[in-house]
Amino acid sequence: EDFTLAPMRRLLRKHGDLRISEGAAEEMRSAIGEYGSKIAEAAIAHAKSEGRKTVLDRDIRSVVEKAGDSGESS
Repeated sequence: EDFTLAPMRRLLRKHGDLRISEGAAEEMRSAIGEYGSKIAEAAIAHAKSEGRKTVLDRDIRSVVEKAGDSGESS
């Protein structure tokens, strides 16, 4: 995978002082990877639609805001 398990465990622990199983960390890694890939694809499409060869922070923000507006993220 693209991410190691340690950051996934830290992210989960940040929201509650519980032990985190390896399976839970792996599921978190998978979910973040899938969500990140969707954001990346949409951000690249956004940049290309504006005739750019560079993905900018505003492309990422635009995609994330649109996902929030459609109720896809919580």
